Amino acid sequence: MARQFAAPPEEPDTTDKWEAQMRKGCLEMAVLASLWRGRLYGLEILRVLERDSNLVLAEGTIYPILNRLRTEGLVQSEWVEAQAGHPRKYYHLTAAGRERATQMAKTWTQFSAGLGCLIEPVVRKEEVEQPL
Repeated sequence: MARQFAAPPEEPDTTDKWEAQMRKGCLEMAVLASLWRGRLYGLEILRVLERDSNLVLAEGTIYPILNRLRTEGLVQSEWVEAQAGHPRKYYHLTAAGRERATQMAKTWTQFSAGLGCLIEPVVRKEEVEQPL
């Protein structure tokens, strides 16, 4: 019987890798920001992230982040009995979490504003004189 080999997985292009790394780097800030207005359970956090920031995460991605944030004292969790169905684990920001979210938002705003100015000509595809 002949052996069959699966084709090697295609390498994503560097743009895809860069975008994935950029999104990954923003997840902590995004999760903290999603909890700014009050407590949410895991699936609600995923929905807020998708609706408000176009961050689409697999369900298994959010829980390790929430556990790390809980360990760091930035969020607290509690089990709440649901009207129908099983209990849900709700997460909310601690005072330290609110402070971290505030610091991250300020840093992000400054960073993205500066980067926005830098890339504006690129986005507008302005022609520039190239040095010889």
